[in-house]
Amino acid sequence: MFVVTYRKIFYVISAVITLVALGAILLWGLQLGIDFKGGSLVEVSYTSARPDINAVKASLAGVVSGGFSVRPTGNTGYILRTPLLDEAGHAAVLQALSQKEASKMTELRFDSVGPVIGEELRTKSTLAVGLVILAIVLFIAFVFRKVSEPVASWKYGLIAVVALLHDVIVPTGAFAILGHFVGTEVDTLFVTALLVVLGFSVHDTIVVFDRVRENLRVNKELNKQGEPFEEIVGRSVAQTFNRSINTSLTTVLALIALYLLGSAATKDFSLALIIGIVAGTYSSIFLASPLLVTIEKWSASARDGQKKVSK
Repeated sequence: MFVVTYRKIFYVISAVITLVALGAILLWGLQLGIDFKGGSLVEVSYTSARPDINAVKASLAGVVSGGFSVRPTGNTGYILRTPLLDEAGHAAVLQALSQKEASKMTELRFDSVGPVIGEELRTKSTLAVGLVILAIVLFIAFVFRKVSEPVASWKYGLIAVVALLHDVIVPTGAFAILGHFVGTEVDTLFVTALLVVLGFSVHDTIVVFDRVRENLRVNKELNKQGEPFEEIVGRSVAQTFNRSINTSLTTVLALIALYLLGSAATKDFSLALIIGIVAGTYSSIFLASPLLVTIEKWSASARDGQKKVSK
């Protein structure tokens, strides 16, 4: 019941986190990976101690035009991102990374994406996230279509939109901050993580909403329709609280293990999932459910105002 009682505190927390995330996105934007802006990626691993990063950058400066970034990976490797490389450019980059063969190394990965494909992927990724949110809203409105009192079914969908936007903005803002300070880039795996987060979050939200619907039905059958909606929502949250927390915690623990022990290719993906699932669990319990109470109170106030006017 404390979630509903102290809902204004949770609204403030959500608003602050969302505003910080939006500020980071607007101020710094996202560091787009080669998936979205085109270019080439080279990952190498040295058989012995890797050369100093400044020496590597100095070697690359003479062979790569248009800017590049070098980031350490693991204990013996580097990941290089450059504009689109042809075969000759690729060979020159490998020569520079090996310090003219002074350092023995193995190429682990070489990927290239043209700018046209990158633009297409960026458009399709944005469209995919938008369509998923729309589909979820329509699904919730349909499932709760028989719930009309005290909150209309379409308002359940509206609240779900607020929660889902929160769950997209928070990890996106986190990656805007990471991109600005440590150069973390977003790619198609980041979009995949967002889609997973949306599904996970709406699952938690529907569990709570469904418990509210069930408690409303039971009250109707037992002629207990006089119970305040605030208490019904509070009881519903309490009944599903442990389940939501335990489900999210076990998932996050597995993702933390993946982040710490997995390869460099999955680190950003698992980090996006960790941030998104934590934000989604928070929004389902501490944002979406209390919003049901707030909207119900607004509706009740509006009805009371209309009655006074009619008199």
